[in-house]
Amino acid sequence: MLSRAAILVALALLAGCGFQLQGNLVTPPGMERTYIDTVERNSQFHRELRRQLLAADVEIVDSPEQATAVFAITADNTGQRVLSVSARNVPTEYQVYYTIAYSLVSGEQTLLAPRDVTFTRDYTWDETLVLGKAREEDLLREAIVRDLVQTVLKQISSQ
Repeated sequence: MLSRAAILVALALLAGCGFQLQGNLVTPPGMERTYIDTVERNSQFHRELRRQLLAADVEIVDSPEQATAVFAITADNTGQRVLSVSARNVPTEYQVYYTIAYSLVSGEQTLLAPRDVTFTRDYTWDETLVLGKAREEDLLREAIVRDLVQTVLKQISSQ
């Protein structure tokens, strides 16, 4: 009986402190029909953001006139940089990066002010494993995109 009471007290404390399990995206009022304004319609970030918004029952519309909110992506850039080289001047470590700049407006109300975010991941390079390292770079970029989209969705949910 004591353990049941302890569990109930713990649950009451968690509920009282505002703790919530991370679950489905809760969009602010006004995002029912959202237009994604971007030049890069085929970017990894755009595709993943669109997929996640659709999964959250947000209708993605084809024009700003049909929309109740506009998610503007003003920058969507990815690439890699050399971090270190060997004594023979051969790259031995790279950094994959993905940068986005975005804002969210619903009518006259700014839900997310313009901001930019860059996520990076580092990986070592071995010239004898070219095919595997190319795939590793692709996987790192995919992980970065998922993390970026989750960050944006958390910001949207907090509005």
